[in-house]
Amino acid sequence: MPVTPQAFHPDMERPEADEEQVRDELIATMRSISDVTFANSGHGLRSVHAKSHGLLDVTVEILGDLPGPYAQGLFAKPGRYAGVMRFSTNPGDVLDDGVSAPRGLALKVIGVEGDRLPGSDGVETQDFVMANAPAFAAPDAAAFLKSLKLLAKTTDRAETAKKALSSVLRAVEGAIEAFGGESATVTALGGQPMTQILGETFFSQTPFLYGRNVAKFSIAPVSSDLKALEGASVALAGRPDAHRDEINAFFGAHGGEWELRVQLLTDSERMPIEDASSVWPEDESPYVAVARIRAEPQQGWSPEKSARMDDGLSFSPWRGLAAHRPLGSVNRVRRANYESSAGRRAARNGCPLHEPRAVAPS
Repeated sequence: MPVTPQAFHPDMERPEADEEQVRDELIATMRSISDVTFANSGHGLRSVHAKSHGLLDVTVEILGDLPGPYAQGLFAKPGRYAGVMRFSTNPGDVLDDGVSAPRGLALKVIGVEGDRLPGSDGVETQDFVMANAPAFAAPDAAAFLKSLKLLAKTTDRAETAKKALSSVLRAVEGAIEAFGGESATVTALGGQPMTQILGETFFSQTPFLYGRNVAKFSIAPVSSDLKALEGASVALAGRPDAHRDEINAFFGAHGGEWELRVQLLTDSERMPIEDASSVWPEDESPYVAVARIRAEPQQGWSPEKSARMDDGLSFSPWRGLAAHRPLGSVNRVRRANYESSAGRRAARNGCPLHEPRAVAPS
């Protein structure tokens, strides 16, 4: 379906007067989460998405012959890159998988050249940070702060109670969905259905520059073995690391393929930049594949991979090309938070973070 994208104009962004204060409170709240988990574990963890379930080495192939509006930035010409993918869940503490929560996927593309975003000079990576819902749970930074403060109060407290509550909330969410609904609040509090994380489709949720235009990103499984896992249930009994077990079992026997897709903004009224909770209508602008991600059979998670990718890497939507600058209230306040959280984690673990570089062919 052909679309006519709307060109980006600076007036599409409308910063709020209190964004700096909200940013500072977000940093303090993130710090409070990591302070608690560090005190209890002695290890520096991410303030959100602390527990990884899958860590994969991948290849990213930019597709050729893309229609003009889609051939911009990283996707301007065909190419092949190395990359890594990290599957996770939302809490800032490492919990039994019986406490179900929204899922995350981070992709780092390695060896990307071009004009860089502020703060990412001297590196050659492009990060994509996604979750398994098409829009953010909060419309703006202030609302995001309120929800994060609630999450912070539950950090490292009463895991058994969290598991019990999560079981109840999964049943509630199941009942809501049976009647055609969905509750982001119930899901965020622990009602995420316990299904295969490898069957999920992930979304950037927030908008980004896309060269001259504006877009949201998505990563969706396309190989038959991965697509077969969509909605498949996962047994929890006696399996605190059920997702890791499942990912290791899958990639011990199979490879997998995903599409990286783009949804271009075509109407700034129906597809607002500043309301991150807005789902952009796909009948107006469908997601279009611009790259293919491939993972060969491998160990899906291991302590060695965790040391390399969990402790040795960080992922940020603000690390990449200027052509893909993050847009909107939530993204603007997240920049300093990602930098602060990563620096604190590296210092506590005595493990400097580094950005991988492409290996020159021999």
